[in-house]
Amino acid sequence: MKPQNFNFHHPLAFWIGCIAIIGGVLAHVPMFLMGRYTGYQMVGMEMDTTMLTGMAMIPLGVLLSAYGLMPRIAQMQKSLHGDSHLQFHLADGVPLNGEHWKLVGVLVVALAVDVLKPATLGFVMPGMTHEYAISKETAGVLALVALIGTTVGSVVWGRLADIFGRRSAILLSALMFIGTAICGAMPAFGWNLAMCFLMGASAGGLLPITFTLMAETVPAAHRGWMLVALGGVGTSAGYLLAAWSAALLVPEFSWRALWLLGLPTGLLIVFLGRYIPESPRFLSNAGLANEARAVLARFAGGQAAGAGAAGPAPVVAEPEEPPGGLMQLLRGSHGRITWGLVVCGVAWGLVNFGFVLWLPTNLGSMGMDPTAASALLARSALLALPGIGVVIWLYHRWSSIKALVLFIVLTAATLLVFFGLGLAQVQSSLAMVLTTALLLVSSSGVIAMLIPYAAEIYPVHLRGTGSGVIAASSKFGGILGAGFGVLGVFGHFAMSALLIAVPMAAAAVMLVRSGIETRGRGLEDIQDTFAAPRGSL
Repeated sequence: MKPQNFNFHHPLAFWIGCIAIIGGVLAHVPMFLMGRYTGYQMVGMEMDTTMLTGMAMIPLGVLLSAYGLMPRIAQMQKSLHGDSHLQFHLADGVPLNGEHWKLVGVLVVALAVDVLKPATLGFVMPGMTHEYAISKETAGVLALVALIGTTVGSVVWGRLADIFGRRSAILLSALMFIGTAICGAMPAFGWNLAMCFLMGASAGGLLPITFTLMAETVPAAHRGWMLVALGGVGTSAGYLLAAWSAALLVPEFSWRALWLLGLPTGLLIVFLGRYIPESPRFLSNAGLANEARAVLARFAGGQAAGAGAAGPAPVVAEPEEPPGGLMQLLRGSHGRITWGLVVCGVAWGLVNFGFVLWLPTNLGSMGMDPTAASALLARSALLALPGIGVVIWLYHRWSSIKALVLFIVLTAATLLVFFGLGLAQVQSSLAMVLTTALLLVSSSGVIAMLIPYAAEIYPVHLRGTGSGVIAASSKFGGILGAGFGVLGVFGHFAMSALLIAVPMAAAAVMLVRSGIETRGRGLEDIQDTFAAPRGSL
C-alpha cells in the first residue's frame, strides 16, 4: 500500500524533521557508551557539545514534522467555519476484511508501545534511586510528573486530532516519544523529570487517538467489542514488553536502557504509519471528500465509493454540524454524559493509583506478612484475567452502557466490602483474595470500557477531544491518588475505601440518567439520539 500522504502539506518537511529527531537522540549515545566502564552510571557527567546540539535538534525536528503533517489548511478552513459539506461514512453492513484487521494489528502495536513507556517507571525507580542517591519519596515525584504529563497530553493531543487529523496526531505523538528517549542519558534527576513530563504527554495522547481512529473506521456491528479488545490486548502487551525489557536489559545496561527504548519503538510506529489511513469521517469533515472516498473504497471490501457505483453504495452522505470546542463537551447536548464519564474516570484513578497501590501496605498494617500480601495481589490479578473476556462479551452482546454501569456499581460495591472488612479487622486470606480479585476485575472492566465508550458517543469534530478529556480524567484521578497518599489518606484502610466508593457510585447514577446505548449503532445514529429528547437508561 502506498504511504497515506494525501493530506500532508509538506511531506519533505516531515521526513527532515524525523531525521533531525533521530539524529538528536543518537547524539546522546556516545555519552551513554562512555558510562560502560562505570556500570552506565552517568550522574554528574558534564554534557558535551554533541549532546547539547542533539537536545536542540529534537524540538526543531518536532516543529518541522508538525508542519509537514499539517493538513491542507486552505481546504480545512472552509469546513472549520461551518460551511455546508457532506460527510461520508462506512455502511454499517460492510463486513470485516483484511484492511480492518491490518489496521487493528497496527493499532495494537502502537498501543502496546504507548503503554510500554509509562509501564517502565516501576522498573527504573530502583536504579534511578540508587544512582542519583535520592529517597524513594523524591523518586516518587517522577511518577507524579509522568501522570501530570499524561493528563495534559490526553487533552492536548485529543484536540490536535480533531484539528489536524487522527493519523497526523498519532505520528507526531510517536516522534515526541522518540525524542524523550534521551532521558536515558540525562546526568541529573531534574532533567529526568522534564523528559518524563514530555514522555507522559506523548504517551497520554496516543491512547485516546487510537480509539478514536478505530471507532471511525470499524463497522458498527463490530465496533464495540473490537474497541474493548484493543484496549485489553494492547495494554497487557505493553506491560509484558516492559517486564521482559527490564529482565533482558537492566542487568547488562542499567535502568537507562529502558528509556532509550523510546527510539526503536517510536520508529516502529512511524514505519507502521504507512499502514494507518486517515479517518474517512475526519477527511470529509475537513473538506477532503475525494480522499474520504478513497479510504472508504478500501475498507468497503473493494466496492466503489461515491456516485455512480454499481451495487450497494458503501457510503452515504449527511450534513455535518460545525466544529465546537472543549466547552461544548461540558455544556452542550453531551454535557451530562461527559460529566458522568469524567467523575467515573477520576474515581477509577483513585482506585488504581491510590487504593490498590497502597493495598499491600495496608494489609501489612492489619497484621499480614508483606510477602503474603504481595502474593495475595498476584493471585488476585491472575483470577482477574478472565474478566476481560467477560467485559468484551457483555459490551458486545448485552449493552454498552449497561455493561459500563454494571462494572462501576461492582467496583463501588467491592470498595464497600473492603470498608466492612477494614472496620471488622478481618484478616482472612480467602476473604481478601476474593475481594481483591473482584476489585481488580471490576475496575479493569471500567477502564476497558470507559474510553471506548467515549470514542463512540461524540461527534466527529469532537471525538478526539472528548476521548482525550475522559482519558485525562482517569489520569487526574491518579494525581489525586498520589496526593492523597502523601497526605496519608490511604493509611486509613476502611475510610479510604468508603471515600472512593462515593464518587464511583455517583458516576453510576449520573450515567444511568444520561447514558445512551451504542451497541451495534452507527456513529451518526448515536448523534441523532443526542439531538432528540432522551429518557433515562
